[in-house]
Amino acid sequence: MIEAIIFDFDGVLVESVDIKTKAFQRLFESEGEEVVAKVAEYHLMHGGVSRFDKFRHFYSEFLRRPLTDEIFQELCSSFSNLVKEEVVKAPYVKGAKEFLESNALTYSCFVCTATPHDEIEEILRSRRMNDYFKGVYGAPRSKIDIVSSILSLSDIVAEKTVYVGDAWTDYAAAQANRVKFVARINHNEEIFKDVTCPKINDLTELSDVILLWKNPLKK
Repeated sequence: MIEAIIFDFDGVLVESVDIKTKAFQRLFESEGEEVVAKVAEYHLMHGGVSRFDKFRHFYSEFLRRPLTDEIFQELCSSFSNLVKEEVVKAPYVKGAKEFLESNALTYSCFVCTATPHDEIEEILRSRRMNDYFKGVYGAPRSKIDIVSSILSLSDIVAEKTVYVGDAWTDYAAAQANRVKFVARINHNEEIFKDVTCPKINDLTELSDVILLWKNPLKK
């Protein structure tokens, strides 16, 4: 019996991955097309990694120059300003709103995201989504640590918990904490091609996946 569901946010509940891709590209457009292309590719291949770590990677690996505290804070502030309003307005992943409305009282639902903690709380309030969740957790904490805390603080059994994500960091967090994992497939087919787990195109399919875990003889 599944009792708890942990959701990543971008690309799982809300179609906001492209919003953040464009924000990264805009912040680095003065560095030239080659850098912009590398930035976008890295972002898409490392979904679930915080913007903080991505900025550090871009400077150390792509720009090959120091990232000062002043520049780092400017990047973080500019990125937030570029994406926050757009994410608030972004459409739900198909089936996400309906699933939450129907199941928020059936399961203990949580958000585990690489978006900064204060920012994701503000986004959820603005979208009027916060009442769906027992807890919301964001960066700078790692997803492995967040899932561990959810399990321990909420007294939830790992075997009765599902993590729904679209990034390798989501899968790694589920594996490290021995919870079930469902991959939402969007731009990430290559990431999960060798992973054995339920794969869904959108959240209209999530209830059926959970039903199979509840009733394995129906497979």
